[in-house]
Amino acid sequence: MRRLIIPAIALLAITGLPGCVFVAPISQGNLIKQEDLDQVEVGMTRSQVRFLLGTPMIDDPFHASRWDYVYYVKVGRQDATAKRWVTVMFEDDRVVEIIEDQELSRDL
Repeated sequence: MRRLIIPAIALLAITGLPGCVFVAPISQGNLIKQEDLDQVEVGMTRSQVRFLLGTPMIDDPFHASRWDYVYYVKVGRQDATAKRWVTVMFEDDRVVEIIEDQELSRDL
């Protein structure tokens, strides 16, 4: 009987472990500080925007006049806790529009 109890306890412990696995927080995209974004103005060049906000994570060949800065943090198995999406529109390599606080997908 004692021979069966120890393997049974070990089996129960092993099957319960996957629920206890640590999942590290995941941070994706460009973290943009509000004070840096506040410095971006209409009429700035691409290099000035790149200096303030950094290079966008995705270079879209279909929208060369648009830079999207997307950022989110996902902690564990929960939905994303912090989300941000900012778009900077260019015309003739100068900023013409800055679109802040766009809605990201809820299921990130």
